[in-house]
Amino acid sequence: MQKIQTYINNCNRLFQTGNAREHSYRGDLQQLLNEIINDKNIVVTNEPARIVKVGAPDYSITKKDIPIGYIEAKDINKPLDSKDYKEQFDRYKNALDNLIITDYLDFWFYKQGELTNKISIGKIENGVIVSLHENFELFINSILSFTSFVSQTITSPSKLAKLMAGKARLLENVIEKAILSDEESDANNSLRGQLEVFKASLIHDITASSFADIYAQTIAYGMFAARLHDTSLENFSRQEAVFLIPKSNPFLRGLFNYVSGAECDDRLIWIIDSLAEIFLATDVAKLLEGFSQKTGMNDPIIHFYETFLGEYNPALRKSRGVWYTPEPVVNFIVRACDEVLKSEFGMAVIVGRDNSNPAFVSLCKTEIITK
Repeated sequence: MQKIQTYINNCNRLFQTGNAREHSYRGDLQQLLNEIINDKNIVVTNEPARIVKVGAPDYSITKKDIPIGYIEAKDINKPLDSKDYKEQFDRYKNALDNLIITDYLDFWFYKQGELTNKISIGKIENGVIVSLHENFELFINSILSFTSFVSQTITSPSKLAKLMAGKARLLENVIEKAILSDEESDANNSLRGQLEVFKASLIHDITASSFADIYAQTIAYGMFAARLHDTSLENFSRQEAVFLIPKSNPFLRGLFNYVSGAECDDRLIWIIDSLAEIFLATDVAKLLEGFSQKTGMNDPIIHFYETFLGEYNPALRKSRGVWYTPEPVVNFIVRACDEVLKSEFGMAVIVGRDNSNPAFVSLCKTEIITK
């Protein structure tokens, strides 16, 4: 218990100066947590300010380099339920399965977005931080439980889509902030550079917000595609993903060469690694077998996108018309279009045409319009 009392004393010493700010207590909390956990395989890391500024929690907790939890810390003497924090806290709760929010004295524990416990180890009384000794033991046990968290095995497509969407939204937010950052240290910002290449070669008037949306979705779904092709289910990482993406998709492989390498923006790495944790808890191929049988979809990797986008951005799904059309309906449309093209427009049958391919519907529409 002495370690917690020492921590309270250090916090009070800094608090009494009148100059202490949120970052002033960071080192003391990091030391306390590492002393409580006392496990050489578990490390509490105080994240660099540059990373935190664009959307990462203040601390990450890793076990053998695999993230198992996160902590967001705010300044002492400002309520954690302040409206100023709501947007950020909601974003973290929706994206991170294992989270603590604290003002260095009060600790709120969240599991999969749900508040599970609140513990106070100190309070301000007459301008002085005093200890709440009666809560010390509970706090220690709660921290040890927090660091023993293991993600629940994911068994349903809807659960997988929801978790993927939470990470993708977090990625989108961080990417946009990183691109718009005007810090001198970001003069050679790799994400900003990729945006410029994207503008030059694909969409010249794309905004930072739209680029962040596309980029975040591509990373999340690229990890999904990689895990689908993974035969070694006991391990998975962003570094492994690049080798699992089919060579037939050079664009995605090129993106993951960046994501998996040393050039990847370190503000993205922690989110992508936590995304890998989701897939580590999922046998995607097995999960989608049931998905295919239930829905009658022959290509679940394509049609799962409807489920994912419905969680990530329902409005975008609606505006883009991302809805699964049953294959019998598609076949009827294709056959009808084919008949009209031949009988009404005198078009010959296109050799090699695959009438079972839903993409052919678009081709039919294009041909009708051009004629």
